[in-house]
Amino acid sequence: MRRLFLLLCLLVAVPVAPALAHHSFAPFDQSKMVTYKGTVSEFQWTNPHSWLILKVKGEQGEEVWSFEMLSPNVLRRMGWTRDILKAGDVITVTANPARDGSKAGLVVDVLGPDGKPIGGVAP
Repeated sequence: MRRLFLLLCLLVAVPVAPALAHHSFAPFDQSKMVTYKGTVSEFQWTNPHSWLILKVKGEQGEEVWSFEMLSPNVLRRMGWTRDILKAGDVITVTANPARDGSKAGLVVDVLGPDGKPIGGVAP
């Protein structure tokens, strides 16, 4: 009986484990888009998702926005590299905003100072 119980526990736990590791984009409202022009503060080429930290001029001075991106593996296949953006670069980011109103978003598009797309974003 004890072996049967352990077997049942394993059968339930094993398929669930990968689902626990999945990161969702649910915190972002993908039905809306916002666009910000600003200066790159930092570009974090990290797993499971890269991050773009942007300084923008807001109503009450400078604001710092954090934009989540896809994984480096996916970004690399889309033409991105770890050094494609550097601190001080002036860019325009279009993103899905955070549902909670925080200064965060999910990157949809990135344009350089010349208005041309930088890399690709959507798979």
